[in-house]
Amino acid sequence: MRKHYKFYFILTMLVTVLVAACDKSDKEFRDFLEDKELIYPGVPLSIKARAGNERVMIYWTPSPDPSIEKYVVYWNNKADSAIVPAPATNTRDSISVIVPGLFEYTYSFIVHAIDKSGNRSIPLDLNNVKIYGSVYQGGLINRFPDNSSPYEVQPNGDVLVRFAATDTTNVGTTITYTNNNNQQVTAFLSQFNNTVTLVNYKPSTAVTYQSAYVPATNALDTFKVVTPETFPTIYTNVLCNKSLFAALNLPYDVQPYESQTSIAKLWDGSVGQQGYPNIFHSNGSSLLPHHFTFDMGAVYNNLGVMETTGRDCCHNPTEYEVWGIENITGAETTVPGNDGGWKANAISKGWVLLADVIRSDDGKGPYKINFMDNPPPVRYIRVRVKKVASGENAYSNLSELSFWNRQ
Repeated sequence: MRKHYKFYFILTMLVTVLVAACDKSDKEFRDFLEDKELIYPGVPLSIKARAGNERVMIYWTPSPDPSIEKYVVYWNNKADSAIVPAPATNTRDSISVIVPGLFEYTYSFIVHAIDKSGNRSIPLDLNNVKIYGSVYQGGLINRFPDNSSPYEVQPNGDVLVRFAATDTTNVGTTITYTNNNNQQVTAFLSQFNNTVTLVNYKPSTAVTYQSAYVPATNALDTFKVVTPETFPTIYTNVLCNKSLFAALNLPYDVQPYESQTSIAKLWDGSVGQQGYPNIFHSNGSSLLPHHFTFDMGAVYNNLGVMETTGRDCCHNPTEYEVWGIENITGAETTVPGNDGGWKANAISKGWVLLADVIRSDDGKGPYKINFMDNPPPVRYIRVRVKKVASGENAYSNLSELSFWNRQ
């Protein structure tokens, strides 16, 4: 029996000590809180960020707690902060604040809701917010023109410019040019299009372009490439005056089949495929390759385009070279066009190869070719026919030749 009494006595003493300890602890905690109840206001919801150029927008869904008076946003380990008043009515979808003056770096942010009594909600954290700046901008490049066909001059003088496809962060390219009223104007090319029209463009004037990008789909700011670039020079092709053209008869030039099929038929203004005898037709005495030469009557400093129109049948050239020279004096070649050394001989005399053409059709229809970029001045033209559609080795014929100078 004594053992049981002893056990109950010890247990009673332990309970008494624990109750006394709890009373003391509770009193100390109440003293720490100054006899106030610990209150946590409703936390704001759904915090997000829109990164920008050395700044950021932080936005969140307001706390549903009607007692919230303001919000505090912290960053830089709470060294910096911003206070945002709560809306008068709790009906807004979101509350936002723009934090300026940041470095190009990755930041973390904390938002607290504070009620009218100064109670602070538990923190709402937003980590790994990337801020952009000069380093990001310095890595951007302008959208590339379509080098295979950068532009097309329209019949009314407007110019369609072409660009290569771009990536999804590009939001557009601003193109600046001069119109025919000598005014600086702009055109905008969106990221979804590859072409844009320069209305009333003034020929041969500079065109610049500058692309813009966003670092993310919801970015606060758009970044332009630091330096605009110059678009390839746009020329308007002006038809050369055929009334100035005149036939030449240099050594080894091919001769006409008869007088009414002379070389002058090539610039008589006939349109479309012509039939015999309204064509130039060789006489068959010069084996292919053979050539003919003529004077354009004026020096062209930027001869750009040539169009050939074949006869309605037969011996239309499908492979040919076009050569040019400014001064014919001393330019006579000393070997026939089918000689293996003709090309070297022509170059030694000052002739310049403007184009080497291969057609895959029958040579009948109008066919335009572009000459080299930045050609030398040209007044005299020589066409060296190497192959014709009929397979003949001596005859060749054409209906019309036209030339355009780039301006």
